[in-house]
Amino acid sequence: MIPLRTGQRLIIAALIAGAIGAAILAYYRLRDDFHWDIFLATYKTLDPFYLAVACLMILLSYIVRALRWRIMLRPLQPHPHLWGLISATCIGYTAVTLFGRPGELVRPYLIAARERVPFSSQIAAWLLERIYDLMMVLLIFGFALTRIPKHRGALGPALTWILATGGYTAAGIGLICVIILVAAGRFSDTTRRRIAAGLAFLPDRMHRKADELVHAFTSGVACTRSVAQVAQLFLWSIAEWLLIASCTLCLFRAFRATAAMGWVEVVIFLGFVTFGSIVQIPGIGGGMQVAGVLVLTKFLGLRFEAAASLSLLFWVLGFVLIVPFGLGIMFVEGVKLRSLRHIGETEANSPAAVS
Repeated sequence: MIPLRTGQRLIIAALIAGAIGAAILAYYRLRDDFHWDIFLATYKTLDPFYLAVACLMILLSYIVRALRWRIMLRPLQPHPHLWGLISATCIGYTAVTLFGRPGELVRPYLIAARERVPFSSQIAAWLLERIYDLMMVLLIFGFALTRIPKHRGALGPALTWILATGGYTAAGIGLICVIILVAAGRFSDTTRRRIAAGLAFLPDRMHRKADELVHAFTSGVACTRSVAQVAQLFLWSIAEWLLIASCTLCLFRAFRATAAMGWVEVVIFLGFVTFGSIVQIPGIGGGMQVAGVLVLTKFLGLRFEAAASLSLLFWVLGFVLIVPFGLGIMFVEGVKLRSLRHIGETEANSPAAVS
């Protein structure tokens, strides 16, 4: 085990106490309106077969993410190690679950360290991956908007705002993503030299450093210059989100309240949940659990308790399921959790191993 300092112990104790206090407060505030017996009963009637298939689908999506990253890595490393990419992906998503957004740096750092490429090039690859995922989310959300059933009563200001502005918001974000991809594809050595010339006013050492960073960054998006590699990135992105959608369908089948629902309901749920996790909805904010409960209750007609249980399990599959696998890989490979917490303090372009 990693020894904890006194301050860390106090923080952990405060978090645990806060979680217990929040649970107690939630219980007493919801005990009259929230039926805990119905909430727990939904888990007792889960279909284990469909739940197992849902777990398998979401785990396979991490392998597909690694395969997609291999395409982005090839301009710098023609023969990247697939297992190294898979293990870095599992560890990276585990770090995101444990540390929050700062954990996003773990995966590109580990890949840069293992493949001996600049860290900034893998940050560029990570940004490119986010753009492809965002475009898939927008496509799913746009399709979901066209398949919303007639509402059963007032939807409230939050969902009304989504229906009124969601399409325009998605179209605007999608246009920005396309512009970025086109610009990345045109980012050639000539462009890099022009940027370097524009930074000539910097001192020699800083100028060389800036030029190296720009060169590494452009190398990380070099795959966008190849039509074949761009097509492969799109195909792997489609495969990834088909697995996520299949996982969601199996999760719907596992719950008795949603077992009769099909792909249309799955797309509506997945589209709004993923869109809600990236866009701050007025009066609600982000958060897939909140968006999931709203969609299931307002659009698909579920009771609040059933919607809450399904949304919670969807979050567990999407974020928590990978943690034991990531921790197991870290143990086998000798990667220390303490080292991952301080990756942000490591020199950006240093490919030193984390151990």
